[in-house]
Order: sequence, then C-alpha cells, then structure tokens
Amino acid sequence: MIYQDGMAVRRQVLGDEHVDRAGAHATDFTRDFQELITTYAWGEIWTRPGLDRRSRSIITLTALVARGHHEELVMHVRAALRNGLTVAELKEVLLQTAIYCGVPDANTAFRLAQQVLAEEGLDSRPASELSVTSAPPDDDQNG
Repeated sequence: MIYQDGMAVRRQVLGDEHVDRAGAHATDFTRDFQELITTYAWGEIWTRPGLDRRSRSIITLTALVARGHHEELVMHVRAALRNGLTVAELKEVLLQTAIYCGVPDANTAFRLAQQVLAEEGLDSRPASELSVTSAPPDDDQNG
C-alpha cells in the first residue's frame, strides 16, 4: 500500500512522463533503488500530513541547491511549479539559497531554473538562449 501511495504522489508531483521514463530505464541493477525511493521518499515522506506539497517543494529545492545536486534540481523545479509555486516564489526561494547555501550554487540554480521556465513557457526568452552546458540525463535513476 505504501508503494502504491508513493507511486501516486510521485506521478502527481513529477508527472507521468518522467515517472514512466524512469521506470522504462530501470534495470535489474537500479530497479530496487526505484522501489526504495518510491516507497520511502514518495510513500512515507511526501504523503505525510504535516506539510503541504508546496512546502515540501521549497524544502527540496533548498536542499538540492545546498548539496549541489543540480541534476535533480531541474526535475524538482518542474515539480515545484506543478505543486503550485509561482515564478515569483521560485525566485524568492533561490534568492534565499544564495545567502544560506552560497552564491555559486544559487547562480547555477537560477540558470537551471531559467531554462526550465523557458521550456515551460513561463519566460519570454527562448530556451535556445538558455541552454545548459551539462543537461541532466534523460534516464534519471534518482527521482
């Protein structure tokens, strides 16, 4: 039951396309890890009643910036928007990370978020002008 609840939340937060792609790229080596994160991250933590999904997204974005997990940041910027964060709120979260996590990491986060916003049609600059030099892999094994 926890796995199924986690899969439902994972799909709602990350989107069916991402979850289907991660599942399709799972191998005998990574399948157990996919089950672990679906059960525990999504089924045990993201389903808890103490915080709404917007708050969980803010916390997740901050943690990813702080730890320099830029490959996951792109996915979770999209998730935060899906969870109701506005572009203005996203900007404020990233400004806050500049002070508490460091300017270089926040700079990278802004660049990656800007690309996501362009791809999602939430920025007036074309995505081609915002290309990232190290794009995240399509076969995300972590989210």
